[in-house]
Amino acid sequence: MKLLRKNGLRATALGALAVSGALVLTACGSDDNSGGSGSSASPGTSTNSAAAGSADCGKGSGNLLASGSTAQQNAMDQWVKAFTQSCSGIQINYKGIGSGAGVQQFLQGQTAFAGSDSALKPEQIAQSKKMCTGGQAIDLPMVGGPISVVYNVPGVDNLTLDAKTMAQIFDSKITKWNDPAIAKLNPGAKLPATAIQPFHRSDDSGTTDNFTKYLIAAAGSDWPYSGGQTWQAKGGQSAQGSANVTAQVKQTTGAIGYTELSYANASKLSTVDLDTGAAQPVKISSDAASKAIADAKVVGTNGDLALKINYTTKADGAWPITLVTNEIVCDKGNKSATLDATKSFLTYIASADAQKQITSLGYAPLPENIASQVRTAIKSLS
Repeated sequence: MKLLRKNGLRATALGALAVSGALVLTACGSDDNSGGSGSSASPGTSTNSAAAGSADCGKGSGNLLASGSTAQQNAMDQWVKAFTQSCSGIQINYKGIGSGAGVQQFLQGQTAFAGSDSALKPEQIAQSKKMCTGGQAIDLPMVGGPISVVYNVPGVDNLTLDAKTMAQIFDSKITKWNDPAIAKLNPGAKLPATAIQPFHRSDDSGTTDNFTKYLIAAAGSDWPYSGGQTWQAKGGQSAQGSANVTAQVKQTTGAIGYTELSYANASKLSTVDLDTGAAQPVKISSDAASKAIADAKVVGTNGDLALKINYTTKADGAWPITLVTNEIVCDKGNKSATLDATKSFLTYIASADAQKQITSLGYAPLPENIASQVRTAIKSLS
C-alpha cells in the first residue's frame, strides 16, 4: 500500500479476487467477487478439529463474501481456518479493506456481512432497509480489542503518556520526544531530542473513530475535533490499514501511531502505558480491554446491540482505548441461499471456544453477558 501525506491524494489499492467453480452467495443484493485480499478457505475434508469443535455447520454451503474492519483481520484469519476444518462445504472470503469501505459494500448488497469498528449510523440503518427486505441492518459486537499506541524511540523501552499529552502529539503540538510534558510523565527516562513522527490512518477507519473518541472524552479541549472515521487533525503522516500503520512506525525512528494490539504484538513494537488517573499507569492487555468492555452499555435499539465504551474510566487495570468490531448483518431479509451459512459462521465465532482462540493474538474475548445476547440475536436472523 502507498504511504500518503495527510494533504495528499488518497488512494486505495484493491486487488481482484476471482472465485471460480463455486456458487457465490451474498446476504442481500447482487453477487460481487471483486475486492482486496483477505481470509479465505476452500472446501476440504472435514476434520472436526478440537479448535472448531463448537461449529455447527447446519445446512450451510457455498461461498460467503464479507469485508470491512482491518482490526479483526487476524481474528478472522484464525476463525476461518478453524471453522472450515469442520464445515468443509462453506467457503469464507473476508477482505480487510477498512470499516467504512466494508459497510459501503454491504449496503450495496455486495457482501453477506461487514465488519465495522463503528456502530451503524441512523442514515445507514435507514439505507439498509432497501435491501434487507422487511428488516434492517444491525450491529452484532464480536471482536473486542485494545487499541495500542506504538512507538519507535531507540533507548526508550518504557513510556507513559496521558490523554492530554497524547492529543498534543497527534495534533503536532508536541514535536520532540524530550518535550517537558513527556519528561514529566517519565521521570528518569533518557528521552532524546528526536523529532516525533506521528502516523495515522489514511482510509476511513473504525480504529481512528474509537481512538479519537477516547481523545475527545479524555483530553477535552486538547483535542478540538468532532471525531469520526476520517482523520481530522493537522500534520503527521498516513498509511492505509492497520498493518501499514504498524509497518511505518516500525521502520521510522521517532515514530508513534495507533493500531490494534494484535498488530503491535506481531511486529514486536513497544507500546505506551496509559496514565488514566488510576493508582498506577495501565499496561495494555487483553484482560485490561475486557474490563473496559464489560463496563460498556448496549445503546442500540430494535435488536441492534451497538455498545458504548466508557472512555474516561479510572478503574485500576482498565484500558479505555478499546474498540469492539461489530458484524453488520440484516436482521430480516437475508437470502435463503446464504442464511444458513451466515448464521453457522457467526454462531461459531460468537462461541466461547472461538473467542478464547483469539486471546493469544491480542484480542479481548467478549464478556459472557454480551456474548449471550449476540448468540440469541444470531438465532433470530431470517
